[in-house]
Amino acid sequence: MNPLKKLFKQTAIYGVATVLPRMLSFILVPVYTSVLVTGMYGEVSVIFAWFAIFNVILAYGMETAFFRFYNGSDQRATVVSTSLLSIAGSTAVFVLLAFLFQKPMAAVTDIELRYLRYAICILALDALVIIPFAWLRANEKPMQYAIVKILNVAVNLGLNVFFLLVLPEIVQNTPTTAWAWMYRPNFEISYIFISNLIASSITLLLMLKLYVSNTYVFDRDLWKRMMRYAWPVLIAGIAFTINEVFDRILLENLLPDDIAESEVGKYSACYKLGLFMTLFATAFRMGIEPFFFSHAGSENPQKAYAQITNYFVVLGSVILLAVVVYADVLKKLFVRNEAYWDAMDIVPLIILASFFLGIYHNLSVWYKVTDKTRYGAFISAIGAVITIGINYAFIPVIGYMASAIATVLAYGSMMVLSYYFGKSRYPIPYNFRKILFYLGISIVFSALSFYVFDRNIYIGSSLLLLFLGLVFKLENDTLKQIFFSRTKRTNVTPK
Repeated sequence: MNPLKKLFKQTAIYGVATVLPRMLSFILVPVYTSVLVTGMYGEVSVIFAWFAIFNVILAYGMETAFFRFYNGSDQRATVVSTSLLSIAGSTAVFVLLAFLFQKPMAAVTDIELRYLRYAICILALDALVIIPFAWLRANEKPMQYAIVKILNVAVNLGLNVFFLLVLPEIVQNTPTTAWAWMYRPNFEISYIFISNLIASSITLLLMLKLYVSNTYVFDRDLWKRMMRYAWPVLIAGIAFTINEVFDRILLENLLPDDIAESEVGKYSACYKLGLFMTLFATAFRMGIEPFFFSHAGSENPQKAYAQITNYFVVLGSVILLAVVVYADVLKKLFVRNEAYWDAMDIVPLIILASFFLGIYHNLSVWYKVTDKTRYGAFISAIGAVITIGINYAFIPVIGYMASAIATVLAYGSMMVLSYYFGKSRYPIPYNFRKILFYLGISIVFSALSFYVFDRNIYIGSSLLLLFLGLVFKLENDTLKQIFFSRTKRTNVTPK
């Protein structure tokens, strides 16, 4: 099979598996915004922001290091067992310390103790499946990966709907029902975390096979090499997470107490509309990351990397414009409570920021395949400094718009820096005329539709159709070659 065609096929499967867990938070927005007031939703959003930060710390770059050392290794079993033991050991230490120091931890994060205990357990369970999921990806088993991810989503979604909508209705209509023992008034936030905890527990049970069937060997020298590779990835991950979620924490702390959680709730709900781009970029990255490493030793891999980036920009430009044009339609579907709509002006900025981040991940191949991950840490740290600086300076002045602007500037800077450092250290022949053409037109059309023509759906749809026409005219032959061409077989007659 054409390697690019295979890549897109796997990306589609990973896309479903990756999109659905992220779609869970998106699908639940109507549930949460109908059940929780803006302040409560803001509180939940801040807790999940801390979740994201601790997830990165507990992974400490081991997933990327696993890909790097697993591909091309003649001792794959040792790589697997060393990685599993490393993650399991660090997770056990985290759980022990977190429960011993839960009160100071609650004070620092400003999370209520009852919610923090749930968080510790969920974080531990999620950390333990990092290497099993990476193993599935490295061995090109996207269907197994997808099934487990989809089941996790189904359980989490089903339990959220049951606890927040169905159970209160049952108890209200029939107070003597057998389900009444399970119901607690004003327990909504706890129900959210209980749902997550049960789903994560089931996921770990399904992924235990790799732990059980593995013959354990801890190679200290290999682990040291993996950690040298991983620590810059950890720094980059923390910096990236600061760019991604720290704005909620800063909003809560820098805005006046009487409006802080409400403003965080509005910002977080409208931020979710940018998830369409995030889902596309994440699914694409899940497919290309193993591809990058497996093809690093092939003849002229740079050409394939350049092609992949071109396709990403073309598809991403369409998604950017489409979501911006139909933002008002989407808000009525997913953010049904009008109290949250005050923050709709952030939507184009958040989508564009997610697009820049996706391009950055494509451009970052150079430092991953050359083992120069320290550059990733440096670039992400620059983004984090921009995020924190702009938020601190402007949140007291313009509120959550400062967070949206900071996100665009941070990811845009990371994108530019990655290209700048990579062009001399691992030259890749990107077609920048094409990239800038699609990127520029999609941004201009989005700005016209949303800000100049005040979200007029007819004008916006016309601009989208015009853009799709340009894409079809310029990319038709290339897309046909990828998705519809068949590999020719050569018949060789034995002599």
